[in-house]
Amino acid sequence: MSTRRPGIEFAFSHPAHFIALGCGAGLSPVAPGTAGTLLAFPLWWLIGPTYTPLQAGVILAVLFAIGVWACDLAGRHLGVADHGALCWDETVAFLAVLAVVPRQAGWQIAAFVLFRAFDIAKPPPIRELELRVKGGLGVMLDDLAAAGYTLLALAAVKRAFFA
Repeated sequence: MSTRRPGIEFAFSHPAHFIALGCGAGLSPVAPGTAGTLLAFPLWWLIGPTYTPLQAGVILAVLFAIGVWACDLAGRHLGVADHGALCWDETVAFLAVLAVVPRQAGWQIAAFVLFRAFDIAKPPPIRELELRVKGGLGVMLDDLAAAGYTLLALAAVKRAFFA
């Protein structure tokens, strides 16, 4: 990984940089991926309730596609395909989680903790996706897989304890 930490000037030098850095969340000197995940909360609280599930799915697909472009370009400009400051992938993947989990704080906090754990630990096949799929698509896909694990774990908890 590059030791070069992007700054505010990098973030605003190209729209793709700003997006890939999670609108600045990736500039956090500590845990930029967590900062990018946290960005999903206010975005979802603002937009989530206003859309049907189909509309939300389309919006998430568009945000994912934009992320593939933005993370690919920003990663090339930083010289590291999946630089730690790129956090739009966490934002979009966690938005997808928030679109599915109940709107109660307990479920959303549990989703946050699980998502971060899966994103950091990268259990199979997440690590393989990260290694095999290159560029912006690879950056975005491994977090989408972590989102999938998060939803499976929460569904298992709900079925076991709340069904």
